[in-house]
Amino acid sequence: MDLRIFTEPQQGADYETLLAVARATEELGFDAFFRSDHYLRMGSGDGLPGPTDAWITLAGLARETKRIRLGTLMTAGTFRLPGVLAIQVAQVDRMSGGRVELGLGAGWFEEEHKAYGIPFPKERFGRLEEQLAIVTGLWETEVGKTFSYHGEYYQLTDSPALPKPARSRIPVLIGGHGASRTPRLAARYADEFNIPFASVEDSDRQFGRVRAAAEAAGRPVGDLVYSNALVVCVGKSDAEVARRAAAIGRDVDELKANGLAGSPAEVVDKLGRYAAIGSSRVYLQVLDLEDLDHLELISARVQSQLG
Repeated sequence: MDLRIFTEPQQGADYETLLAVARATEELGFDAFFRSDHYLRMGSGDGLPGPTDAWITLAGLARETKRIRLGTLMTAGTFRLPGVLAIQVAQVDRMSGGRVELGLGAGWFEEEHKAYGIPFPKERFGRLEEQLAIVTGLWETEVGKTFSYHGEYYQLTDSPALPKPARSRIPVLIGGHGASRTPRLAARYADEFNIPFASVEDSDRQFGRVRAAAEAAGRPVGDLVYSNALVVCVGKSDAEVARRAAAIGRDVDELKANGLAGSPAEVVDKLGRYAAIGSSRVYLQVLDLEDLDHLELISARVQSQLG
């Protein structure tokens, strides 16, 4: 099972903090550094020093890391026009030497749109479907040919479809809890399906829906990677777990029920239950970005136990 580090910088983190976490991610042998795409803190607190833009951050990290994969869970479709997003992501992929992955979602946090003057349309899922068609279509168009698209929400005419990513295809992640439309989109466009903050049982049901949608689309079920995103809080002792839970304003019992919390052995056991339903990758949501000792512990005592 791959373990990836997943950060939420809108809660309060500058670029230097994110760079320190990304370098630790690389040095400690984790597979990837991912970040959210939000502009407003959730919950209490001041969110200082303020938000950082996901793709500007990843562009910087692309030049300051060498091995780890870089990406978003999830880029909000409401933030960027699809043609612009295709250019941005392809450029960062080239800057990284082909290490970028794009998680793309419809966008959901209305308050941040109001706070920064970003339109928040009612029909976002239809826009997401067109965005996926456009972004992947632009990347897949042969050099020297043009790409056109005439949808309900977006129209492109004779685009040169440049620049191209470093690879022929950037992996696309689609995720969520939707029972019908989301699995259908994943079956058509995704390389990976991710379900965030879900139990083993709920994940199993949703993975089943995606597998069924893939089969209905004539796609081999094994073509997709199935993954989870879960908050992590590990400690060598009960006291250390409690300290880390308090630092992120969470209850230990709640974290154990809904995330990956407790001793390294407890977390390894729970990861095994996710692996048993077909999850081969877990994004560890790390909420205290100053606690790099936490990452060291997970690397030494959790990651080392996984095949």
